[in-house]
Amino acid sequence: MSTFKKIIIYVVIATTLSITGYMTYVYYVPYSKGTRSGELIKISNKGYVVKTWEGEISQGISGAQIFKFSVLDNDQEVIDSLQSLQGNFVKVEYVERLRTFFWWGDSRYFITKAEKEDSPYFNNGK
Repeated sequence: MSTFKKIIIYVVIATTLSITGYMTYVYYVPYSKGTRSGELIKISNKGYVVKTWEGEISQGISGAQIFKFSVLDNDQEVIDSLQSLQGNFVKVEYVERLRTFFWWGDSRYFITKAEKEDSPYFNNGK
């Protein structure tokens, strides 16, 4: 095997390992974790070629403060939960990633759990 072919093979292997390592780091090492709450105003499956789940939570009375998030396709339980809670006050747990890729979603915030919460603005019959 010639030296030129060996160099090409090493470059391809190094590039493949670098890309794989970077994507693994972005996926498995969260930038932050936390919870947010507000009124769930949107959950939709959007995109032309690659469909991703995107949503919005209003965190203010006038809707001036919007928390935009994504949900990974393999989190079907979270997607179903968010769809059933549409229009309600919710509390969500999320993971913020260093960055996102187009096949994951538009936001760096990924919801891992969603549950209904009592609204601080309304008495809810209590």
